[in-house]
Amino acid sequence: MSRTAVIARIATPFRAVHWYLKEIMGENAYLHYIESYQRRHGTREGALCEREFWRDLTDEQDRNPKVRCC
Repeated sequence: MSRTAVIARIATPFRAVHWYLKEIMGENAYLHYIESYQRRHGTREGALCEREFWRDLTDEQDRNPKVRCC
C-alpha cells in the first residue's frame, strides 16, 4: 500500500469526527442554507452572503430565544 493510501486511510475517521463536531456546533449552518437556497431557487444569486446570514441568524435568536446553552 502506498504512503498516500495509508495517510488517507488514517485521516478518514478524523475527517468524520471533524464533520460531526461542525454539525453539532452549527458551523455548517451557512453551507446548509446555501445548498437549500440553490435547490429552491436554482441559483445562488440573491442568497445572503455569509456575514449577512450569521447576523440574521443571531438577530433571530435574540428576538426569539429558545432553550439553548448560550
